[in-house]
Amino acid sequence: MYAVRLHEFGPADNLRYEETDDPVPAAGQVRIAVAAAGVHLVDTTLRRGWAGGLFQRPDLPTIPGREVAGTVDAVGSGVDEGWLGRRVVAHLGLAGQGYAQLAVREVDNIHPIPATLDAPAAVAMIGTGRTTIGILDVAELTEQDVVLITAAVGGIGSLLVQAARGVGAAVVAVAGGAAKVAAARCLGADIAVDYTLPDWPDAVRAALDGRPATVTLDGVGGAAGRAALELTGPAGTSRSAGRPGHPPSSPPRM
Repeated sequence: MYAVRLHEFGPADNLRYEETDDPVPAAGQVRIAVAAAGVHLVDTTLRRGWAGGLFQRPDLPTIPGREVAGTVDAVGSGVDEGWLGRRVVAHLGLAGQGYAQLAVREVDNIHPIPATLDAPAAVAMIGTGRTTIGILDVAELTEQDVVLITAAVGGIGSLLVQAARGVGAAVVAVAGGAAKVAAARCLGADIAVDYTLPDWPDAVRAALDGRPATVTLDGVGGAAGRAALELTGPAGTSRSAGRPGHPPSSPPRM
């Protein structure tokens, strides 16, 4: 098979598309012919050789990437052959190996892809989607809530906007730029404001007509996150979901 491999930590130019051995599914595993693979910020930090939290520097050479979607083309011993030919999505865990034509994963860790979902969307949901579900489980939104969401058209933010609307909550979307504000409205936001404008908190207060936000879901932090917190009522809650840490003097580049 062909895969994208890393032989030396550093910039994206260090990645190499090259031929390597096909993986063979072990007992309890399936092999997936990859149609789409996820690229996340943590992949770029690991590529540069920085690690933290759950993630350790991989041994080189390595194949990065932790989420894949595709079709099962082989199964290991003990796995029902009914999986063969099925479209599935999987998170590959800390080991990665997703930037490849073929990837293996335990059968207990794969999920069938419904016919209504394509492979790229399935990859997004197995990564960003599961994080979003965790946020929603903690937030416990109801139809009585006024939910303020920053980064409202990002991967997590766009799912949060739709989920909040789905339970009947009023949604205030905060996004950067006119195009993203328009996209937030298309996602169902009741109020959408541009945080690049200095008076955006006043615009939110005016649109809410005296009502405070009862729940703030912040994925930005900094000045925008602080302003969002100040728009939250005294009995409200604020939840933050940030990106993985990285060396502050050297932010990772895609």
